Amino acid sequence: MPKPKGKGGKNRRRGKGDGEESKRELEFKEDGQEYAQVVKMLGNGRCECFCFDGVTRLGHIRGKMRKKVWITAGDIILVAKRDFQDEKVDIVHKYTADEARNLKQYGELPENARINETAVDMAMGDDKDDDDDLGISFDDI
Repeated sequence: MPKPKGKGGKNRRRGKGDGEESKRELEFKEDGQEYAQVVKMLGNGRCECFCFDGVTRLGHIRGKMRKKVWITAGDIILVAKRDFQDEKVDIVHKYTADEARNLKQYGELPENARINETAVDMAMGDDKDDDDDLGISFDDI
């Protein structure tokens, strides 16, 4: 058997996950950027994003964030619009729930923005009729 030359595997290289997040400065949008919420993950570093200007666009996770920042459905993100493609955006920053609440307090996010809700919650919240009717009539049986 070969002698071990290293000091451990990939978990050592990753570092210890103490779970201690440093307090970072809140990042506001600039010109050419927009706040958005992830509606659905599509795979291959892409997702469907609802921008708060009212348009749904295809979001692409930039390479610096890929495999380092995990983005899921319902997250509030900052996207950079493309000059040459209006239907595609690049994801620049992911906000934590606390940061998103602060953005909402500052008036950056609209009041109807839902923080900490998954795609299932967003889909369920769109139904305004509270009927439990499934379209099946048991009188016919």
